[in-house]
Amino acid sequence: MRIWLISIMNHYQMIGVKLISNFFDYGFDNIKLDIELPKPIIKEHDGIQVVRDDLLNGGTKRRAFMYYVQSLPDVEEFVYASPRQGYAQLSLAYVCKDLGRKCTVTVPKGTRYWLTDEAEELGCNIIEVPMGYLTNIQHKAKKYCEENGAHLIPFGGDHPIIIQAMCEVAKSLDVQPKEVWTVMSSGVLSRGLQMAWPDAKIFGVQIGHNTTEDEMGRAETFRSKYKFQQECKKDELPPFPSSLTYDSKAWTFIKEKATKGALFWNVGK
Repeated sequence: MRIWLISIMNHYQMIGVKLISNFFDYGFDNIKLDIELPKPIIKEHDGIQVVRDDLLNGGTKRRAFMYYVQSLPDVEEFVYASPRQGYAQLSLAYVCKDLGRKCTVTVPKGTRYWLTDEAEELGCNIIEVPMGYLTNIQHKAKKYCEENGAHLIPFGGDHPIIIQAMCEVAKSLDVQPKEVWTVMSSGVLSRGLQMAWPDAKIFGVQIGHNTTEDEMGRAETFRSKYKFQQECKKDELPPFPSSLTYDSKAWTFIKEKATKGALFWNVGK
C-alpha cells in the first residue's frame, strides 16, 4: 500500500494536485472502519454514466466524512463552517449520528435552507452567525472549537484523508471512464477522482469559489453563470434528482461538451 501511495504522490506532483508532504502521518491505511456505506450506484441518463449519490442520504460528502471521522476515534465532537446551501452540514450530521459523535455546524443567520433543518433533526447543534460572511462563520467555528475542545474539519473537506477516501470509493466502482465530470469548488472530489482514474480526461464546472490551480489539479474547468447561492433554472435541470445550487449547474455543460459514455459524479439530491 505504501509503495502504491508513493507512486500516487509522484503522479500528483506531476499533475499539480495539492498535497501535504507528511501524507503518511495521517495513516489512511490504518483507519479502522466500524461502518462502511454501500457502493455508489451508476445509472445512464441521456448517454451519460451518472454516479447517483443523490440516492444516499447525505450524499458523497457522507462517504468522505465517514473515513475522516473514523480516522479520529478519540474526538468526541466535530465542527464545520457551512454556507447556507452547503451540503457538508447534512453529510456530517449523518456521519456523527451513525458513529455516535457530536456535531456542530456554524451557518449564516437568516432564512434557513432545508439542509440545515435536516441536519438539526439528526441531532446536529446549529449555531447561526449574524453577518454570516464565510470568514465570520469560520471564525465562529474556530472559536467554538477552542472553547469546547472540538475538532474543526477543514473547509471543503480539503484534507489528504478525504481526498484519498474519494479515490478509494471511485476505485470500488470497477469502471475505467475515459472522461469524468464534476462540479468543482474546493476541488476535493475532482482530485480524488484524478487519483483513481489517472488516464481519464477530467472536467470541472466551477461554482462559487474561484478554484486555484493547485485545487483543480489537471482538470479542465468551466465557470457556471450562477452564483453559489442561486438555484438552477428548471429548464436546465438534469433528468435525475440533483442539488439545485450545486450539481445541477453542470448539466448544460455536459450536454453541450461531454462525449457519449462520459461519467458525471452527482454528489447529492
